[in-house]
Amino acid sequence: MAWILVVDDERDIRRALEFVLSKEGYSVDTASDGNEAINKLKEKNYDLVITDLRMEGADGFTVLKKSKEIDASVPVVIITAYGTIDSAVEAMKLGAADYIVKPFLHDDIKLTVNRILEHSRLSIENLRLKRQLSQQFGCREVIGLSESISRVFDTIEKVAPTKANILITGESGTGKGLIAETIHCNSPRRDKPFMSINCAAIPENLLESELFGYKKGAFTGATSDKTGLIVMANGGTLFLDEIGDMPLIVQSKLLKVLESGEVLPLGDTKMKMVDVRIISATNKDIEACIRQKSFREDLFYRLNVIEIRVPPLRERRDDIPLLANHFLEEGVSSTGKKVKMFDDSAMKALISYSWPGNVRELRNVVERAIILSNGEKITINDLPQKVRMGGEAGYTVDMPLHPLKVMVSEYEKEIIINALRRYNGNKEVVVKMLGIDLATLYRKMHKYGIKE
Repeated sequence: MAWILVVDDERDIRRALEFVLSKEGYSVDTASDGNEAINKLKEKNYDLVITDLRMEGADGFTVLKKSKEIDASVPVVIITAYGTIDSAVEAMKLGAADYIVKPFLHDDIKLTVNRILEHSRLSIENLRLKRQLSQQFGCREVIGLSESISRVFDTIEKVAPTKANILITGESGTGKGLIAETIHCNSPRRDKPFMSINCAAIPENLLESELFGYKKGAFTGATSDKTGLIVMANGGTLFLDEIGDMPLIVQSKLLKVLESGEVLPLGDTKMKMVDVRIISATNKDIEACIRQKSFREDLFYRLNVIEIRVPPLRERRDDIPLLANHFLEEGVSSTGKKVKMFDDSAMKALISYSWPGNVRELRNVVERAIILSNGEKITINDLPQKVRMGGEAGYTVDMPLHPLKVMVSEYEKEIIINALRRYNGNKEVVVKMLGIDLATLYRKMHKYGIKE
């Protein structure tokens, strides 16, 4: 059953709501002010927050804002004895699920809570189904809810049932191989072999023999027949990773296979008929390679019947929490450590960092953080320095540009603020870590309006 947090500075209101909602089968926590509520929201996951608007200290709007920062999916209901159109509009703008004016009937509260929780349940179920889209699609999970990765899912759904050859493009580490597996596993060829080879990792002479195979005695060292990957993939899919690095002589032979459906192993005189779907991937600009005469244009058009561009991680930042938590679950399972979550500063750093190594780099960073962590939460100090700086200063390669002097000042201010926070305001430690003297620190704090 759902957990509800009730926030009100009036004891009778808290007790009444706790009684009514508990009778409905909900689990209820209460807080007597906004600050207590915010602390509870940081420590525990709730399904609904009901908060009074006017309270001393942190008011209902502050609770609403902080709740959305901690978990945007949790609905918040504002209740108040001072209902005005302006406050209702402001609440809705900030993301409130509903706005109720005191005094209210218990039946109204029960109906409102039931309606909001049901809507929230359906929304979460919809997100879960979207996240599991790849599990319907493929052998391994492709995780993502962002608009850019959803477009990739849409394309996969359309092309997987066909025989069309596919070219997957994207930066290194974006998961092109995983996309290729996903296409195969949802095609009519799913019960046939999925063979893959990295064209950049194998020398030219070995690549040719790996792809086409050879007969015993075809060359020195060929002591027995070898079946090539193309024949092994017959009826299924052959994935050619880093196709842009394939030597021209091998490109020529591959083109003949695509044109005729026949393979001639090295040293053999008998053609072998094959039915293979080719999925290729590259992080190179193949059209530029064509202009440089390092890639055959006719082969390019044979391979590139459908192109799927996999977006870099910096273009799908909404997916970073999903991916990070997925890698966290994997890492905890394999290491046996008791890490449960990322704290706010660590997750902010992960989202802010530019991720030049994309999903592969994120996986490595999470694995490293799990190993280094000492508690149940991964903190920003468990992350590599380059990721910490991206998170603390909030500057990334795709940030908006402003005059350099302004950007440098903002960056310096953020560094000082975060250093003071990290060391709990201990200026002696801060100046030591930043390599400045105490007078300089005070001068810069005054310049940027940084309070004690």
